[in-house]
Amino acid sequence: MQTGLPGESLHIPAPRQMGGYVLFLDYDGCLHPHPVHEKPGYGPFLVGFPGHKLFEHAPLLESVLEPYPNLKIVLSTSWVRRYRGSLRRTSRWLPPGLRARVVGATYHSRMHSPDFLEASRGMQIWSDVLRRKPKAWLAVDDDDEGWPPWCRDNLVRTDEVLGISRPDVLAELKAKLAAMYA
Repeated sequence: MQTGLPGESLHIPAPRQMGGYVLFLDYDGCLHPHPVHEKPGYGPFLVGFPGHKLFEHAPLLESVLEPYPNLKIVLSTSWVRRYRGSLRRTSRWLPPGLRARVVGATYHSRMHSPDFLEASRGMQIWSDVLRRKPKAWLAVDDDDEGWPPWCRDNLVRTDEVLGISRPDVLAELKAKLAAMYA
């Protein structure tokens, strides 16, 4: 039903998996340095970050999430749009343990793409929270611009280069996960 409300074009049908515990996951600046470049026929790659590689912190995230087997992942990364909304193609970069947790993405191919892109990452995630209705949720992202005030406590802001591996970020992620399950 169209209401004409702002953000209406971000509305899509309810996700297949709703409720539960959810981690909204960005890739760039979380699991590896930001930004990532892409070359046709070659794929994504890092430039200017010697000693770093794509998805270098994915095993760390997998380890951190191990005590929470029912935590699901919703991808909130621009990689979903890059791979035309394909969860399979976007999540194939993750190790099997994380890939098995992926249940959706904040972007859906039936969304009006320009409106989705105009919304801040925080509003993109909030829109998904309203649709998915999780019991509890966290977001791991290096982008905190334009986040709604009511969502900020659910954000673990990462370092653009060190991602979740920066000690204070890792400690915050662990503490917020433990609090979410308390």
